Amino acid sequence: MTTEHPGALPPFAALTADDPQEIGGYRLHARLGSGGMGHVYLAYTPGGRPVALKVVRPEFAGDPEFRRRFVQEVANARRIHGLYTAQVVDAGVDAVTPWLATAYVPAPSLHEVLRRHGGLPVETVLLLVAGIAEALQSIHGAGVVHRDLKPANVLVAADGPRVIDFGIARAADAVALTGTGLRIGTPAFMAPEQALGRPPTSATDVFALGALAVYAAGGAPPFGECPESVALYRTVHEQPDLTRVPAELHALVGQCLAKDPAARPTTGALIEAVRRHPAVGSPVRFTNGWLPTAVRTELSRHDGLPQPPASPHARPTVTATAVPLPRAEVPGPVPPPPPARRTRRPVRWLVLTAIAALLLGGGAVYYFDYPPEDSAPPSGAEQAQDAPGDGFRPGYAGAELTSPDPGYEFDLRNGKVVPESSVDWYLSRTATAFVIPEDSDAFIAPGDGLTPADCLKGIDRNPVTSLKFSELDDQHPFCVRSADGREIGIVRLVEAVPGGGSVTVALSRYAKDA
Repeated sequence: MTTEHPGALPPFAALTADDPQEIGGYRLHARLGSGGMGHVYLAYTPGGRPVALKVVRPEFAGDPEFRRRFVQEVANARRIHGLYTAQVVDAGVDAVTPWLATAYVPAPSLHEVLRRHGGLPVETVLLLVAGIAEALQSIHGAGVVHRDLKPANVLVAADGPRVIDFGIARAADAVALTGTGLRIGTPAFMAPEQALGRPPTSATDVFALGALAVYAAGGAPPFGECPESVALYRTVHEQPDLTRVPAELHALVGQCLAKDPAARPTTGALIEAVRRHPAVGSPVRFTNGWLPTAVRTELSRHDGLPQPPASPHARPTVTATAVPLPRAEVPGPVPPPPPARRTRRPVRWLVLTAIAALLLGGGAVYYFDYPPEDSAPPSGAEQAQDAPGDGFRPGYAGAELTSPDPGYEFDLRNGKVVPESSVDWYLSRTATAFVIPEDSDAFIAPGDGLTPADCLKGIDRNPVTSLKFSELDDQHPFCVRSADGREIGIVRLVEAVPGGGSVTVALSRYAKDA
């Protein structure tokens, strides 16, 4: 995966005729970089502080799965506050073209530093470990696992490292990888449990930090420069190669690279180990001498910024255009809508909040009305991705359906909530589970990144007739196939009110080609 890192790509490039002049109320001044996921711009706050503003490419903006993950990753990133992380300051999660603004760090990536200057001294590596460990404490304290800590995701600043890569990059990597069955991460820095497809934990990031320290000190990953498949095998089955790492670091990195996650030190223990190391001593400080002279000289190339505008704009606001959703049909009189208000919250939750308020007020049935069966599917961000070779085409996607009580069912063919047993292809529910009707073919256990082809295989191998809400969440969709086998519904549980209250699902339907 190629990730754009604003601190690693000076000098600044002038804006082109194709570049926007303003995004989300922020005036753009230069390009910091471009890559597979989009462009990174230098922009300024009204007070003159620089920010790195990342804008995604249209192909990602039109992918519903990317948008869903982008909202999640931005929410995660906003919870992270640490001196050694690049803070998210703003985002346009519901913009036609999503964007993310982070604090600008005038520094190259560790990958760029090592490429230009080779391995680093023992003291510098130890201080890197301490700073990154403190960044991981902030990340883990917010309930997040980085999952892809590597030299390209660490900026080397004069006052210490910064751990980056949340939001756009993580969402795009997740969309690209989950469809192929891989895991987010870089093989050379993956922990054994990650290589085996097991859930990552904070110990997974500690392993990556150990691998990063080996690379910073010795100029090569702990399992060698090799193809990804070989790196993954060695990570699981072989011991790391520390021959090029100074002996003073062997004990520390060796503990981080333990195969058993439980045997690895905590981030707090790592910071304490650095503090007690003879090469550093207490207290740990990022003074002017923490970096070699050649690297300090390199940092000076990042200090000269284009001047901020002479007349600052008013306080920037998100001027994102919401992704259009299907119209909500409400029986009976509808009160006039409240005045429009700009918001950064995902459109989905605005819709769900409105539905919940209406349900509490009247108890009627509310649903999203989709076009007739022969209508074309929605376009843009709502359109589902087709899976090549499975014989199914997208029907509609992005439907949010709310059933107020068990007497109503989700009509999978027409995208509505309807009275019980009034349709031939539906998803019923009890107070605690979904129940698949007898005339439908089957139903598979949840799994992330499902496609119609995955559904067909899962239905044939692992059919079930019900699934408890406690076993589902927004990250784990499941499949239902119609009785005639010509339609597939991919369903995500968005919300289930405890005690048999309303249930909300997100539905995408695929129809078999004639």
